[in-house]
Amino acid sequence: MRWLGCSLLLTCCGLIQLSAISVADDAAAAATDAPMFESVPCEGTYPHHLQGVCTDGESIYWSFTTTLVRTDRRGKLLQKIPVANHHGDLCHHGGRLYVAVNLGKFNDPNGNADSWVYVYDANTLEELARHATPEVFHGAGGIGVREDHFYVVGGLPDGINENYLYEYDGDFHFQKKHILASGHTHMGIQTATFAHDRWWLGCYGSPPTLLIADSNLALLGRRTFNCSLGIEGLPAGQLLSTSGKCEPGTGCTGLVHIAVPDEQTGLRLLR
Repeated sequence: MRWLGCSLLLTCCGLIQLSAISVADDAAAAATDAPMFESVPCEGTYPHHLQGVCTDGESIYWSFTTTLVRTDRRGKLLQKIPVANHHGDLCHHGGRLYVAVNLGKFNDPNGNADSWVYVYDANTLEELARHATPEVFHGAGGIGVREDHFYVVGGLPDGINENYLYEYDGDFHFQKKHILASGHTHMGIQTATFAHDRWWLGCYGSPPTLLIADSNLALLGRRTFNCSLGIEGLPAGQLLSTSGKCEPGTGCTGLVHIAVPDEQTGLRLLR
């Protein structure tokens, strides 16, 4: 077993030492031998850009801001529905999809967001429920699940040198606002998943940023890696990381890649 090297992060409070992250090379090697998933594009083009992906092991679910899409593992389109603008990142839990939705302003210092979690049946994409999440002050943009609790992430105005994750129980009763000592990330955290005993959090920026945290949301690392359009855990040490692009007059596309933990970059694409 090898260990991620330590780096230094400058915050408003000064330099803080990032914790080391362990990576099991044998698990990554086993994952490479017989992957369940491959790097595949999502069939079709869509009016707005990709916000996140998740999977139930059989289907891949894609949130394209105003379109919710279900494909098979090869990216073949199975179903799509129009949804409210702005549907963000999503997660799968117990046969349902949970999508972070903001109907107001993002990154507003005065908190003029309108934050929700919309719930869909994973098989039919039928809307089942809506849960208001007003605690997500700067706009709900992403969601992950751990031990039947949901963690909503979202926008962040300039000048704030930490990020926030808002914890809810399975009935979406608010539990706690977690503060992640990450330093500033452009527009906050866009995507979130808990996999392989840690949180993986994708952020915009130039360069884009990957935040890695332990199960208690203590920061383990800040790396340059782009999973701001989607990150999802897979078995055997793997993850899905997503890319996409938009072309005027054509529309927006999405592509999932297979990734594994890496010492230097946080994640490394296999193909």
